[in-house]
Amino acid sequence: MTTNVINKGWFNPISLTVLLVLISVSIILSVLQIVNVQVFVLLILFSGLFATSIRIADQWERAVVLRMGKFKGLRGPGPFMIIPIIDSVSAYIDQRVRVSAFKAEQTLTKDTVPVNVDAVVYWTVWDVEKAALEVQEYQKAIEHIAQTGLRDTIGKHELSTLLQERDKIAEDLQHVLDRNTNPWGITCQTVGINDIAIPQDLADAMSKEAQAERERRARVILGTAETEIAEKFELASRKYTDNPVALHLRGMNMLFEGLKEKGSMVIVPSSALDSMNLGAMGGLVSLAKSNEAFAHE
Repeated sequence: MTTNVINKGWFNPISLTVLLVLISVSIILSVLQIVNVQVFVLLILFSGLFATSIRIADQWERAVVLRMGKFKGLRGPGPFMIIPIIDSVSAYIDQRVRVSAFKAEQTLTKDTVPVNVDAVVYWTVWDVEKAALEVQEYQKAIEHIAQTGLRDTIGKHELSTLLQERDKIAEDLQHVLDRNTNPWGITCQTVGINDIAIPQDLADAMSKEAQAERERRARVILGTAETEIAEKFELASRKYTDNPVALHLRGMNMLFEGLKEKGSMVIVPSSALDSMNLGAMGGLVSLAKSNEAFAHE
């Protein structure tokens, strides 16, 4: 925000010190009767005018000096002097990077969805003379332009684009703002979109849609896995058809895996007993277990 000279004050530490010194000298001269009353009054007036002519601009500021209402030049940073009565400091322009928040409420997207968008813009004054002479309240102007640009940007994009390409939209908005503020000696460096709020019923519908999509993909993956498993089993069956020894070994391995735990029971189809000769193997295993239990007793 532009700081007026009235808000900054007529006096600063240097001018106050000079004023006190000059008044003290004037009083001493008057007490010693070196000067009469008329000269003493003139000295006091001179002290006040001289003190108010000393101004200070901070390191990040530039002072806009007008002479009889006409632009004279820029002063600062640091102390500087003006001609009393003739010169005036109209404003102190802050050249630091500043941030302005703005929002667009109930703005319709391209697919007619009302959204509330909160954003911020980081900007700085790079030409103090233009900023002081071209626009009256440049901070408010930036906020209004940013809000208008944000509404226009929202209206040109669908909701899905706003949610997925937030950075790109912020970059486009930054270019629009920079193009409008450059003639004022101001540059918009960055625009950030903080939040995009959508109606609650729409948010619930989108959540259900996303959940249904995840469930569909899970079923597709499960079906694909079942197909791959069936293909592998078909390939294995072809291998076992021409190699009964391999099938017999596979049956023994399956039986061993099922019976290696004590007290376990394995139920297999009768067709498997015949094709893989599991009946004989099961009897041998049971006999071995019985002999082992008798030996322990």
